[in-house]
Amino acid sequence: RWMKFEEKVEDGGERWSMPHVPVLRLHSLFQLRTYLQKGTMLLDLDAPNFKEIIDNALSGQREEAELRPELKERLAALLLRQPRHQPTKSLLRCLAELSLSPCQGKAEPRAELSETPLKEQLRNQFKKKIPPGAEAAHVAVGEIEFLEKPFTAFIRLRRGVALGSLAEVALPSRFLFILLGPQARVKAYHEVGRAMATLLTDELFQRVARQAEHREDLITGMEAFLDELTVLPPGKWDPSARIPPPSCLPSPHRRTTVHPLDRQSHGNGDMAAAGDRAGLGNPCSREELERTGRLFGGLLQDIRRKAPWYGSDFSDALHPQCLSAVLYIYLVTVTNAITFGGMLGDATANMQAVLESFLGTAFAGSIFCLFSGQPLTILSSTGPVLVFERLLFSFSQDHSLDYLEFRLWIGLWVAFFGVVLVATEASHLVRYFTRFTEEGFCALISLIFIYDSLKKMLSLADTFPINWQYRLDNVTSYSCVCNLSSPGNDTPLPSSLAPWQVQPLLPGGSARGCCGSKVSMRDPSLLPALSLQPPAALAGLSRTQCLSRGGHLLGTSCRYVPDVTLISFLLFGGTFLSCTALKRFRSSRYFPVGVRKLVSDFAIILASLASCAVDAALGLETPKLLVPSELKPTNPVRGWIISPFRANPWWVCLVSAVPAVLVTILIFMDQQITAVILNRREYKLQKGAGFHLDLLCVSLLMVVTSATGLPWYVSATVISLAHMESLKKESTSSAPGEHPEFLGIREQRLTGLAVFVLTGVSVFMAPVLKHIPMPVLYGVFLHMGVAALNSIQLTDRVRLLLMPAKHQPDLPYLHHVPLRRVHLFTIIQLLCLALLWVLKSTTAAIIFPVMV
Repeated sequence: RWMKFEEKVEDGGERWSMPHVPVLRLHSLFQLRTYLQKGTMLLDLDAPNFKEIIDNALSGQREEAELRPELKERLAALLLRQPRHQPTKSLLRCLAELSLSPCQGKAEPRAELSETPLKEQLRNQFKKKIPPGAEAAHVAVGEIEFLEKPFTAFIRLRRGVALGSLAEVALPSRFLFILLGPQARVKAYHEVGRAMATLLTDELFQRVARQAEHREDLITGMEAFLDELTVLPPGKWDPSARIPPPSCLPSPHRRTTVHPLDRQSHGNGDMAAAGDRAGLGNPCSREELERTGRLFGGLLQDIRRKAPWYGSDFSDALHPQCLSAVLYIYLVTVTNAITFGGMLGDATANMQAVLESFLGTAFAGSIFCLFSGQPLTILSSTGPVLVFERLLFSFSQDHSLDYLEFRLWIGLWVAFFGVVLVATEASHLVRYFTRFTEEGFCALISLIFIYDSLKKMLSLADTFPINWQYRLDNVTSYSCVCNLSSPGNDTPLPSSLAPWQVQPLLPGGSARGCCGSKVSMRDPSLLPALSLQPPAALAGLSRTQCLSRGGHLLGTSCRYVPDVTLISFLLFGGTFLSCTALKRFRSSRYFPVGVRKLVSDFAIILASLASCAVDAALGLETPKLLVPSELKPTNPVRGWIISPFRANPWWVCLVSAVPAVLVTILIFMDQQITAVILNRREYKLQKGAGFHLDLLCVSLLMVVTSATGLPWYVSATVISLAHMESLKKESTSSAPGEHPEFLGIREQRLTGLAVFVLTGVSVFMAPVLKHIPMPVLYGVFLHMGVAALNSIQLTDRVRLLLMPAKHQPDLPYLHHVPLRRVHLFTIIQLLCLALLWVLKSTTAAIIFPVMV
């Protein structure tokens, strides 16, 4: 059987072979052409059943090849017999049959073809792989002892007709090819039949066969097929070897427009001539970026473009894949809000901290998902914004200005400038962003995610340090005790416990006295004790009790918690590797395709749950996710509404326009570069973009977040890419051996809205979220950064720098661009990326979007 690729019934007749590229004998194609030229050909035959088709084929023979009447009757009776099929059985069905009888692949042939589909046809699992609207073609070849010369017929029906039990699955049939001849040539007939089946699976020949009006048209289509034929010389390969299907096939359009010889003749062309230039994502021709010349003209076009899709933006989210996307992005968003909230709290004396970050993320993200032009975008605080907030707070402190009031006026000016940019259609400048810019920005943000996740993990070694001087032979002398003496004074305070009662705290988290009493130790920093007992100490006290009584811990090992650091790194690496492995499980060979897709869709959640279960089973006090539980400002000095005229002089509202210009450029570049990356052509988005509408939403949100003292938000590149990656759609039916076709992104508003609503509700979910270890979330961050980095072409070209030429993959742009130019382009990109990284690490990081 054929569905793009050939499958054979293995010896024993119990299973189909692996799909493989059909290998034909050149002589069989020439024989097929001869049979088509001399045999019976019926085009647009109008017949309701298989019996009438056979009668027309036998009566439509040429005079010189016409069979005798008695041979026609015998041949018709033979063709109308029920063929034997090899059903595709599931493993469960095969095991069930094994309990009764051996699993047989062949069924007893019926006396006559059934006019209705059989139960085996309706239950055949192979039908799941057939795309909707497909039609069947039947090829019947064999040797007949009573024939003296071959009988050949090619039949095309006017419309697809269900031919009862003729096909393996119940499908309408359009083409039939019959080749029956005398004995002793069965192998030659079989090869001709394979050649015919291969032709009928070729998309270009199918087009010719459907439109042919005469025999010559069909022969011409076959000649075109022969023109593209590639011959493998004998003796240079094994004909019995099965060639696996390629990962990518050329499109029929490309085959018709570019001749194979022409493709080879251009070995060193320009970069613009590369075959993949259509997928570069350059939005120069997008209608979303065309200037209208009218005030707010681009914004009105965005609204008109997105309004018809608004209802489907919610109905299209009713799919299990969206649930996995919500849970995945929710974990990332919460971790990101905590991270940036903590850094903002340190930079602004808690004027903006974790709680403000949670509320701002929930509010701004929800509004953006409801009204934006590209709701797949995830809003977040960014590094340049954080740098600006730190500089602004320092400036306000140095000049005795109210920070939040000063920030309010800057936000109002930014919103005004943003509306002006929307009104003047400034977003059309995005069309001048090239792949060089997009890849540099995306690579930088991805590397920041990777760097920050590793930096957070390495900081655990400072919080829970490992004692590298530990020696097993000295274990009896290690201890950590509570000393109630004043620091620096060895005179013991009065205590009712005798000195001999003082015992070291054990590594298992407890202290044991002479009588066997055990006291739990709740703080992980007290685990393994590594110092000799001081002369004056009090036994049986926990760390909290000791410190509350004014005491202090003595012992060089009181800070060492090697178990926590070790398990944290194991959870971090295990989560990252599990996420990567489960994401790739979609292309695994194990389990049915439905199970593989489900596991791949929920990969991040499954990996996170597994790591949390391991952490809970071990019971170590690893750092956990801490979420604010009270709805009140972190700094009690401030309120929820910021007054514009309270403490600062009146001229501050005018001077604020100066830093607002810089923030406007920062917001515009950060927002629009991310929008360009998300709206690339290779994502096959159907509902269009909304560059002007997105910028308006971000600008108006600046007013609300500034007036309430919440952080400022802009599109987050890596999180938005992860959101889109989790919503990829693939074809549900694909031919055996064929990779599922990427259909696009599940475009809707509900996943982002649910993520931000859950983020806001997280304040009330603190008792549940506190069980999630932070190393698990850092592992998810690392996976996101690596996945985003692997999605850009720059990563492939960096790998080329490290590969010898003979081991380099067959990338399309290498066909047209000299390798030295590819390397030069890559090195320039890497140098610019290094410059951006250095710039990001200084106080000048605020202008890095402009440098991009």
